Amino acid sequence: MRSWTPPEVPEIPAFERPLHLHDTSRDELVEVPLRQGRGTLYVCGITPYDATHLGHANTYVHFDVLVRHWLGAGREVTYVQNVTDVDDPLIERAEATGVDWRELAEEQTELFREDMAALGVIPPGTYLGAVETVPQVVEDVERLLAAGTAYRVPVATQELPEGIEAAEDIYFDNSAAEAHTPWRLGSVGGYDRATMEELFPARGGDPQRAGKRDPLDPLLWRARRTGEPFWEGRSLGQGRPGWHIECSVIARRHLPAPFAVQGGGSDLRFPHHEFSAAHATAADGVPLAETYFHTGMVGLEGEKMSKSKGNLVLVSSLRAEGVDPRVIRVLLLSHTPRSDWDFSHDDLRAAEQRIGRWEQALAAAPSGESPDQAAPDGHQHEALQRAIHTALADGLNTPAALEAVDRWAAGDSAADTPARRVRDVVLALLGIDLTRP
Repeated sequence: MRSWTPPEVPEIPAFERPLHLHDTSRDELVEVPLRQGRGTLYVCGITPYDATHLGHANTYVHFDVLVRHWLGAGREVTYVQNVTDVDDPLIERAEATGVDWRELAEEQTELFREDMAALGVIPPGTYLGAVETVPQVVEDVERLLAAGTAYRVPVATQELPEGIEAAEDIYFDNSAAEAHTPWRLGSVGGYDRATMEELFPARGGDPQRAGKRDPLDPLLWRARRTGEPFWEGRSLGQGRPGWHIECSVIARRHLPAPFAVQGGGSDLRFPHHEFSAAHATAADGVPLAETYFHTGMVGLEGEKMSKSKGNLVLVSSLRAEGVDPRVIRVLLLSHTPRSDWDFSHDDLRAAEQRIGRWEQALAAAPSGESPDQAAPDGHQHEALQRAIHTALADGLNTPAALEAVDRWAAGDSAADTPARRVRDVVLALLGIDLTRP
């Protein structure tokens, strides 16, 4: 699948500082381990049945800054993201609007690409749709069946298309996985059983499905139903992938096992990241990721912003109203990535004024290049890069990073730091171009 055009990322002197993130699975700040000096990251992508809202943008912009921190430390980065371009919400929206589900998926994915490019988000190196990975999903579900960590549940005859007399859904067996792998239910999302039982039906689960061994067992392969898209599944029969298996399959084929950071919104802690990790570990015995890092929810008037509630502030709508995408980006980064917060137009105006102050300071800064860009710690004009990079290393503290730019703009150092140097540092680490019209 095509991603989007990469933004400019200036080369700046590498500043070494280990990245620390709050690991959801351990509920503590940890140093993120890197193998061979490379940052490896998987961020779960959109289900493209509606446009990009600020909650989406909050996640992808913060993880973009994580990528920029690694690059600013001189690391190579392998970044993978999926698109859930076939799933129940997408199919239901297509039916409700009378649009072919494939057309809806492509239309909304393209709008997402445009929004990400406008916001200056570095695209993932690997960007794959679930539809592209069906053969690999089939392989892994067959492997889970053979290992005894998946089982078949017959489909009611009245749900089957004409001409098909019998079919079976495939479910993951949580108890079998706990008995034979290091994974334990709740070990990734960090929730107790009662909380998981409350969240599961609200987030795509089917606890009441007859024939399941455990109400929390997640779907791996949905057998073909009347009027639904399907693919050939070899021994599984015709059908389509469940939600969680697609991410484990994509991650396992494009990242080391385990990779450094699994990311996404906090609503993905359970069931999605819980069971993506379970599927991957059950397939090969290796944990999915070293660290699980989750962004907070963006609300409107006290309620979480979501497609199901319809209380969306869309990035594309703000752009259409003439809001500078840089302002949207500063608004998002003014909140710590893990915090929940409510959108307000007052905060949007404050972000616009903030950029204005930075631009004025940059215009007053001397032109020319830094006399020596090889040793960041040794020169006063490197203080801005050091301050931003240090803030990001401490749990991706983006508000503190923005405050470092505030101090530069308000302080005497603005008179000494070459404008080009400031522009490159702020663009490279925060993705904000202070010279863009």
